[in-house]
Amino acid sequence: MTSLAPLTATAPGSPSRWALHDSLIVARRYLTHFRQQPSRLVGNLLFPIVMVIMFGYVFGSAITLPDGGNYREFLMPGLFVMTMALGMAQTVISVTTDTAKGITDRFRTIPMSGAAVVTGRSLADLAASVLELIALLACGLLVGWRANGTVGQTLAAIGLLLLLRYALAWVGIYLGLALRSPDLASVALAPIYPLTMISNVFVLPAQMPAWLGVIAEWNPLSATVTATRELFGNPGITTSTSWAAENATLLAIAWPVILIAVFLPLAARRYRYLAA
Repeated sequence: MTSLAPLTATAPGSPSRWALHDSLIVARRYLTHFRQQPSRLVGNLLFPIVMVIMFGYVFGSAITLPDGGNYREFLMPGLFVMTMALGMAQTVISVTTDTAKGITDRFRTIPMSGAAVVTGRSLADLAASVLELIALLACGLLVGWRANGTVGQTLAAIGLLLLLRYALAWVGIYLGLALRSPDLASVALAPIYPLTMISNVFVLPAQMPAWLGVIAEWNPLSATVTATRELFGNPGITTSTSWAAENATLLAIAWPVILIAVFLPLAARRYRYLAA
């Protein structure tokens, strides 16, 4: 494990600056491990790239958008969101692995801010997600996807994607601390896949059975998908008149903020409970 004691010895005095200082040190430690494990980046990107090939080139030829347009341009914003969502699985597995190996217990023996471990984990996962998103954007450009909006709209779309990932990182940290075992994590993460499928990632809710379409429209992932499609200027903007569809951008901000408001204190409390 990366040595922390010499660095914490120089921490500033105020509690907030101390917490920030320690959080950045912990984040750097996680990023160092991430850099030493490039297979993790490859593994995280493999599934979305397979989805690009399968749905973009195999099934995509049989899928027609109601308002026309290129299906791969419709698909890519959905896959960006899917990648951000599946990143939560990596967060859970990493946290449970650290607990199983005793690394979390070792952190508890170091004189550092109690919030630093969970905050540092969230910052490190966000930074790793930026690299993953850059790689996936490049993959999208290779298959013909384009961001047709302005530079500001494109940056706003990327911001919404990272906001979603940051919120899901806190969900993953809480689940990881609660489950503790990597074996239990794989079982608990099973609902992520239907959550990504019952959304507008691959087809519009209007093309689903009515009851399923309602669920898909209110899926938090669908809000980010719709908002990013609008900001990127890609086809497939929904014609639904439901409140969720007409306020997708608002929901793309509200859902992650709510998740952070709920799971950040839960994760911090769970870590304190582990330390008790």
